[in-house]
Amino acid sequence: MFNKRTRVKELLQQEPAGQEVTVMGWVRTFRNNQFIALNDGSTNNNIQVVLELGQFADELLKRITTSASLRVKGTIQASLGKGQKMDLKASELEILGDCDAEKYPLQPKKHSLEFLREIAHLRFRTNTFGSVFRIRHSLAFAVHKFFHEKGFVYMHTPIITASDAEGAGEMFRVTSLPFDNPPRTEEGQIDFKKDFFGKSTNLTVSGQLEGELGATAFGEIYTFGPTFRAENSNTARHLAEFWMIEPEMAFCDLEDNMNLAEEFIKYLIGFAMENNREDLEFLSQRLAEEEKQLPQDKRSELGLIEKLEFVLNNEFQRLTYTEAIEILRESNHNKKKKFQYEITGWGMDLQSEHERYLVEKHFKKPVILSNYPKEIKAFYMRQNEDGKTVAAMDILAPGIGEIVGGSQREERLDKLTERMKEMHIPEEELWWYLDTRRFGTVPHAGFGLGFERMVQFVTGMANIRDVIAFPRTPGSAEF
Repeated sequence: MFNKRTRVKELLQQEPAGQEVTVMGWVRTFRNNQFIALNDGSTNNNIQVVLELGQFADELLKRITTSASLRVKGTIQASLGKGQKMDLKASELEILGDCDAEKYPLQPKKHSLEFLREIAHLRFRTNTFGSVFRIRHSLAFAVHKFFHEKGFVYMHTPIITASDAEGAGEMFRVTSLPFDNPPRTEEGQIDFKKDFFGKSTNLTVSGQLEGELGATAFGEIYTFGPTFRAENSNTARHLAEFWMIEPEMAFCDLEDNMNLAEEFIKYLIGFAMENNREDLEFLSQRLAEEEKQLPQDKRSELGLIEKLEFVLNNEFQRLTYTEAIEILRESNHNKKKKFQYEITGWGMDLQSEHERYLVEKHFKKPVILSNYPKEIKAFYMRQNEDGKTVAAMDILAPGIGEIVGGSQREERLDKLTERMKEMHIPEEELWWYLDTRRFGTVPHAGFGLGFERMVQFVTGMANIRDVIAFPRTPGSAEF
């Protein structure tokens, strides 16, 4: 029976006392026809299987190649070699799946991350990606644990939607109409009334608007699901398909929103530190070795674990957009024209380099920016009394820039409809959304946290494509 096996991680936590066990896994290395490093994915550490010389047939030994899968039964004994406390002395060995060593692309040597992206179906078998995806699992579990313990209701919002929550217009269209000859109206436009849903639809960019509907009934909800942006951004920070966590809270203002977001980020980091220490230490060492190749001024001041501890133990710096613009304008970086995008003044949209300057050079800790100009923000954000700004907030993290975007939502029907008119958003398309302002409106707020950016931050991986199993990017939908 396969369920009688012992996982390598559990086995390595035991003391060697002659216990009989069965392990199953993939061969990492096989040397001297005697020592097999076997790994089953539960940890980066291998169990050393020892074969007694002459016990197994040569034909069987020839089939023990890198990444062949084995079932081994034997007894645990204290190891005589260095680097491990125990060995598994094999009494039975069965090859479950052969692996052609000549064709297998993952040999026991260091491979570049770029190469591993080309074989994303196999990269989980490396130590780096083993650590990254075990941490990703923990963070996903922690998301649900955090909100469940706070009494939030988990909502599944639609993946196919007729609304554009962000007003960005960069969406993937969903249609069942034939591409070569779609039905057309008298004006020559595509007639979406003949489409499956009877209107133009797309893949969601956010579950926020539907989430607000839930919050105005349950009080607090959260969503955690895939979102899609047809944005042609071929960068280390962007994906076309990614996962978002979006809580929405009734009876909540901007300050409550900022407090919850900061608490949430710290909770996720703390959970990974407690449950994935071994993987974090491996990634920390990997990052330190990688940074040795960089010039001194490009290296991080803190190691990965030190950075995470620093974030856990310090309050996030809070300031307004107006204060941030002033800091950036007066910075030596700006005066010496080191920014690619010049600080032109109040009202400009901050770029990633500006956000990272504030976090990494000026404050040297995560920053919460609030009260942005209304012209650069979405229609649903609550307008402040000054008539120029909205109650929006972004959390900026070292290494990646914006990790959270949120706001207090505009709960006043007249203000919301007026803003929609200004932005040419038809009221009839969002009649259901406006109903929440007609029938018992309340102050409410929410935010979105890009899950992959959070995983990036916790693992220290430089490229967002290395924290999602099968990245979807411009020109690439492999696997």
